Amino acid sequence: MQNHADIKASFIYRFSEKALPIIVWLTITMPLWLSPFRPAVASYLILAYFIYFLYKAVKMAYYGTISLRLMNKASRTHWDKLLAEEKDADDIQHYILLVIATESEEKVTPTLEWHTKQKYDLNKVHVVLALEKGIEGNVEKGKRLIKKYRKHFGSMQATYHVLKEGEVVGKASNAAFAAKFITKDAKKRGFDPKKTVVTVSDADSLLPEQYLSYLTYKFIYDKHRTYRFFAAPVLLYNHFWKLPFPVRMQMMLSSVSRLGFLSLKEDLIQISTYSTNLWLLEKVNYWDVDIIPEDWHIWMQAFFDLGDRVKTIPLYLPIVRDGVLRPTLWKTLHMRYEQEKRWAWGATDVPYILTRFFNSPHIPFTAKLRRLLFVTENHFMWPTAFFVLTISASIPGLVNPAFERTVLGLLLPKLASFILTAASGLILLTVYFDLKLRKRVNIETGWKHVPMLFIQWYFLPIVSFMFSSLPALEAHTRMLIGKKLEYKTTKKDG
Repeated sequence: MQNHADIKASFIYRFSEKALPIIVWLTITMPLWLSPFRPAVASYLILAYFIYFLYKAVKMAYYGTISLRLMNKASRTHWDKLLAEEKDADDIQHYILLVIATESEEKVTPTLEWHTKQKYDLNKVHVVLALEKGIEGNVEKGKRLIKKYRKHFGSMQATYHVLKEGEVVGKASNAAFAAKFITKDAKKRGFDPKKTVVTVSDADSLLPEQYLSYLTYKFIYDKHRTYRFFAAPVLLYNHFWKLPFPVRMQMMLSSVSRLGFLSLKEDLIQISTYSTNLWLLEKVNYWDVDIIPEDWHIWMQAFFDLGDRVKTIPLYLPIVRDGVLRPTLWKTLHMRYEQEKRWAWGATDVPYILTRFFNSPHIPFTAKLRRLLFVTENHFMWPTAFFVLTISASIPGLVNPAFERTVLGLLLPKLASFILTAASGLILLTVYFDLKLRKRVNIETGWKHVPMLFIQWYFLPIVSFMFSSLPALEAHTRMLIGKKLEYKTTKKDG
């Protein structure tokens, strides 16, 4: 187990932290600086990107279809009844670690209400409210929530995290502090860490009523359960129709893409709200406290500490969270930009993986390479997609007029347009997935909303630029120049 501060200080980390943003910027600007000298090479690279993008779109559509079918099957299964027949289930204890920063009592209350509706023996469920002590009113808020909901669970307690030197404000440091408390509490109660499941939940995560039953069933039947994370698709659909359409489009695309990721098996990594066991958290010494995006990072910690038995097991019941909504349009759009930038800061996982890549001989080379390529690809495509897909194909002919008169010069814009049109055809499938997912969580589409579901896609390039590629590019640029990102809680007032 390596100390994260030492990893960040290593040469490999510092080198690769600059390398990925440089590659991103070289890719975006490549048509400009390569076309005057090697326009054919630039064209082939551009076409390769387009073809790979089409492959990714088809792949996600294929796996999204599989996930939707499995979701329908899971929703028809009475997991609580199946679990009642399993004696091993009696030994399992659950902690729900509810991470709270600046969220109001009114925001947390519906989440706890949903927890009380679990079709599971709530005497085996122990809720821990992970609050930041430095935020005014949090101590009193914790006491009021415990007083109101304590009677529903086996136990309900609160922790109050105080930021220490070397820690970064955010979910990771708060969750690590609360998880250490859970270790002490579980030991005091005589719980076996290998049979103690911890669900890390955001303050607005509404768990489906069969979540704990489904999770427990999958947990007891997995022979490698102590090396597992468990993840359901997190859909950003709460107060969906109140959202401005650019934000609504982004929430829709994020939710549908998570549906596709769910069936990727070997490449699945949990997002936002997820479960694992206390033994695993103790083995990796909980979350690194000097990071911002924690979900993929804790997976990487476990993978490099415990080996390639670490995997994320899909749970095909959706969790609903809030989309970004603030009192004014400008504040909503600004907060959505900041949220995307914070997610994109997960690119810092790439130098982390590269550093540990060379210090983990216990893990097969191919397993490490697969993880490295998967994470790098995601964080490479994120900031580059808009620029390559919208303007790159027209640049070689513009900066090199002689090339425009060649066969390849004439074909490049046409081939790029054809591939992009083919990929865009999958938007209809995205609309279908979105309708099915929202129906699953009781968010219907009235007739007055139907036209906008199709009209909004004309604005996709603008929305993708403003709320995907641009914030991701800022995150990469900050990595390149060494300007750290400050954690800002995403406020959702809806």
